[in-house]
Amino acid sequence: MTQTPSTQTSSVTTGKRPRVAGLISEYRRYSHGQNIIDRLMGGYGWESEWHYPELDVVSLYVDQFPESDLSREREQRHPDLHIYPTIAEALTLGGSELAVDGVVLIAEHGDYPLNEKGQMLYPRYDFFQQTVEVFRASGRTVPVFCDKHLSYNYDWAREMVETAKELGFPFMAGSSLPVARRVPSIDLPLGSEAEEVVGIGVGSIDSYDIHALEAMQCLAERRQGGETGVKSVRGLRGDSVWQAMDEGAWDPALFEACLCRSLSLKPADETHRHTYPTREELPGLLGRDAIAYQIEYLDGLRATMLLMEGLKQDITAAVRIKNQPDPFSVLFYLGAGHHMQPNFFNPLSHHIENLICKGQPPFPVERTLLTTGTAHAGIDSLHLGEQLVDTPHLDITYQVDETSTFRRT
Repeated sequence: MTQTPSTQTSSVTTGKRPRVAGLISEYRRYSHGQNIIDRLMGGYGWESEWHYPELDVVSLYVDQFPESDLSREREQRHPDLHIYPTIAEALTLGGSELAVDGVVLIAEHGDYPLNEKGQMLYPRYDFFQQTVEVFRASGRTVPVFCDKHLSYNYDWAREMVETAKELGFPFMAGSSLPVARRVPSIDLPLGSEAEEVVGIGVGSIDSYDIHALEAMQCLAERRQGGETGVKSVRGLRGDSVWQAMDEGAWDPALFEACLCRSLSLKPADETHRHTYPTREELPGLLGRDAIAYQIEYLDGLRATMLLMEGLKQDITAAVRIKNQPDPFSVLFYLGAGHHMQPNFFNPLSHHIENLICKGQPPFPVERTLLTTGTAHAGIDSLHLGEQLVDTPHLDITYQVDETSTFRRT
């Protein structure tokens, strides 16, 4: 018989270490599953010491097992960890009722199909729905974290957020970008009269546009009046991006600020590695077609997200503030890829720990719902031949407080 779920009391208040289930698409080296779950089990550097999380990962559901799989090795290494064949069994520890205190859902990486728009069909919604089925059957809920954007289907993404509110469990979603270190270590002053935002990222649509959008959104949401939602999005590709740039579609000073904050800007002349690229040199420095999402918010704020793979290897954003002569600009510091430890997962893991142990999401999940929907609209626009896509469904409002959740040390 299905029961009305109740919110789980924090295990910290009961003196017990929270038990966590990980629902993972693929657990191999460099995967998000490996980076996050390994930190929750083995700890990570925090401040000036090695921090061991005050929780225990006791179960895994792993959807795919490539030759490079590490989950079975982790099961052997950690005696209290068990891999279960179904999500329900991972949540009930093989029993009949929910037996964990937190759920970490990481459906990123793995061999999944692409749709006609170029979106990877990761099973985040399916994992979430199976989790909720156990919650309903057990009559109680626990905090849930969902890595990156919520779903490739916006209606499903919105349903996930609405379900969390209906059942009353803490729900956190998103990537490491908003909580990573920044250079400089600053945040947009709360209540700023922001007029325009530009962000420049790397990679391709679906997997990387969400990162640049999150970086921009965690600044934009701090503007005067708070978040109002997005009115429309237009996607541009290749020559259309350069034409828009020539027509002044975005503030050139914000574009320049994004490039100048970068630590990896590619020089047009290898013999002069400190050069700033000219407009004519820019297209030749990219490894693939440039992508742009032109975003209009409901309160009139304008934003442009650019993906310029090859021009640089990091993510930067800049904001034009009313009556301020210089842009606000920042680098979201992720290190040097596989050449060093991916410690940008440390602050994300820290917030996941707080979510599970204290029931406190670090920011409203509406941020991730909005960036999910904005990314979808940009992809839809590109698929429709760069048509403007109106987004009445993205009338998402929320407020953030003075607290900044990015890592400062």
